[in-house]
Amino acid sequence: MALDANKPLNSLGFAKSPGETRVVVAMSGGVDSSVVAAKLCAEGYDVVGVTLQLYDHGAALAKKGACCAGLDIHDARRVAQDMGFPHYVLDYENIFRDAVIDEFAESYLAGATPVPCIRCNERVKFKDLLNTARDLDADCMATGHYIQRKMGAQGPELHCAADSARDQSYFLFSTTREQLDFLRFPLGHLPSKAETRALAAQYGLQVADKPDSQDICFVPGGNYASVIEKLRPGAAEPGEIVDPEGRVLGRHEGVLHYTVGQRRGLGIGGLEEPLYVIRLDVEARRVIVGPKALLATRRVPLREINWLGDDAITARPEWQVSVRVRSTRPPREAILRPLSATEAEVELLTPEEGVAPGQACVFYETGGTRVLGGGWIWRGR
Repeated sequence: MALDANKPLNSLGFAKSPGETRVVVAMSGGVDSSVVAAKLCAEGYDVVGVTLQLYDHGAALAKKGACCAGLDIHDARRVAQDMGFPHYVLDYENIFRDAVIDEFAESYLAGATPVPCIRCNERVKFKDLLNTARDLDADCMATGHYIQRKMGAQGPELHCAADSARDQSYFLFSTTREQLDFLRFPLGHLPSKAETRALAAQYGLQVADKPDSQDICFVPGGNYASVIEKLRPGAAEPGEIVDPEGRVLGRHEGVLHYTVGQRRGLGIGGLEEPLYVIRLDVEARRVIVGPKALLATRRVPLREINWLGDDAITARPEWQVSVRVRSTRPPREAILRPLSATEAEVELLTPEEGVAPGQACVFYETGGTRVLGGGWIWRGR
């Protein structure tokens, strides 16, 4: 259908009526995506709800605090029935295992601290599901993420959510320009989660008071090690806990039980000062511990960079940016020095503690809300 250039844009940015605009809503079964679907349906859009079953339905049936399985699929289906739009459940278990879970296990066993939620958005939701939305002749795909899509001089830009406490930009830095053209985030401008729950109550959704997801969906209780042991039986090999000079301080039952920055559970009491995990030597099966000062890092090597700036990342020898090295930390001023289109080094103006391989480093416009991209932290050469 040809679009009328003189016709005003609807709320999703298309020059046609809502009824002529098909939008696929990625529905996890939680309150956020349910509100997105209900809101767009109430505004008259041609809504199609899609829920992904990402892991074993039976094992997850009674599991709380996760998404994309069991009770959550039921909740998503019920919202669609109540609002009167079609809803489909797609079995993505194999895709999810190959694209997310297997890499999570391998990265963890290699001593990294992976962030599987980013890989899920990048490789499953914003890739395979987005392609499914196109196959359904959708004009766009909407999600319940708290992030904003704004039109800039060179097309759509990614910006932090209006509510900094709910902002999910750290988990969406790998969204590409092509994906951003097709994606919509109807909740990103809301001032608080209370507004979302008020909308859920307004639409009569039974999930209005449903608790937020807390854990990684396939890691119940946040116990990474138990999941890895199930995925890779025999992977936990005992070894030594040593100080930076190599002096043996104790023994451990497997490197996979430790992460950089960890203090509790080291089992080496009686020392004068608290010790932290500062490095993991997987090949030697050693956990290296030391004082907190040794956790401080200024230089962060990055690869697999996704760049969303207007100019190419290599257009300048360095960029003044703000960066986040963990989702729970505020952005800090830094200098970004590109080595290629996909590799760079970040110099933190103020040292950060506990920067670990496998985590993401996300770039922001200094003093602004725009997300300029990000990359994956690694050990470097």
